[in-house]
Amino acid sequence: MNKIAKNTVCLWYDRDAEEAARFYARTFPDSSVGAVHRAPGDFPSGKQGDVLTVEFTVMGIPCLGLNGGPAFKPNESFSFQVATVDQAETDRYWNAIVGNGGQESACGWCKDKWGISWQITPIALTEAYTSADPAAAKRAFDAMMTMTKIDVAAIEAAVRG
Repeated sequence: MNKIAKNTVCLWYDRDAEEAARFYARTFPDSSVGAVHRAPGDFPSGKQGDVLTVEFTVMGIPCLGLNGGPAFKPNESFSFQVATVDQAETDRYWNAIVGNGGQESACGWCKDKWGISWQITPIALTEAYTSADPAAAKRAFDAMMTMTKIDVAAIEAAVRG
């Protein structure tokens, strides 16, 4: 038996927890799918033998996907924040999520097709809006507020003034 994580992020899916976990494992480094557990009996949104929970890891974070049915929907109060090193990595993750049935949002946020929110955040952006130079931080922040996917070159230009 594998050691059970002391703290696990539990994500509620309508019925596609395994599909989502496999997508995350293909898309992000240090991600994998572990055990897939089937329901030992019928439950409100499924039948005995249906996938009930899926153990998976997203970039080193232990998660449990629960096929809980349509009663609850994910929202922006929970998101994965992915720190990217450059525009290519930013584009790769953004395009994977949005291009797989997801949707764009503002300021580096997007949702995957299951409704889970992701912040694809270049390290250059975080460094810029937390700069010790308040004017540079404000310029970077103002630039970010006009973006969907973050444009690293535009953030760096805003910092320079």
